[in-house]
Amino acid sequence: MALAFVLRPSQVQAAGPETLTVAGGCFWCVEADFEQVPGVLGAVSGYTGGKTKDPTYKQVTGGGTGHYEAVQITFDPAKVSRERLLYLFFRSIDPTDAGGQFCDRGDSYRTAIFVSDKEESALAAQAKAQAQAELGQPIVTPILNAETFYPAEEFHQDYYKGGRLVFTRFGPVPQKKAYKLYRKGCDRDERVKQLWGDAAPFTDG
Repeated sequence: MALAFVLRPSQVQAAGPETLTVAGGCFWCVEADFEQVPGVLGAVSGYTGGKTKDPTYKQVTGGGTGHYEAVQITFDPAKVSRERLLYLFFRSIDPTDAGGQFCDRGDSYRTAIFVSDKEESALAAQAKAQAQAELGQPIVTPILNAETFYPAEEFHQDYYKGGRLVFTRFGPVPQKKAYKLYRKGCDRDERVKQLWGDAAPFTDG
């Protein structure tokens, strides 16, 4: 004799992690920013939006692949919403710049949001409209259909906290110091503060 039963709410499996893929210029900086957000489980630097299969950093930054430097953010929707992450994203970039971001110029450094369905597209459009109304300037960041995301080389992952020595114009320094020197030299935080003022969420680097 079969037993019928009804699942109680506590027995329904909780929603699993979700992902948000964005391009905000240098992927080291976007990864560093979002990995400090409560509810974010991790962020991976990579490439998306182009047609070249398994692209390299040199190919992407050299131009012609169509790819953006992007970051795939994995988050727990029970702890931080997609809407909140989109809100933070717009206020951590210069969405008025169509030619790149800060000192990084060229197509691979442009901003974008990548969406997988109508719901994600609607949320991104809502966040964009809110940011434009708040900023009072046209926002050029496009909302694009998600394509294959290719993780970047291991060297680029968690660059902002790495201890490996790299050569800079200041001599050999750990990655985490090189990252701070780069971010400061690129005037990323200065420009974001200029645009967004107190709404800028990550300007301590």
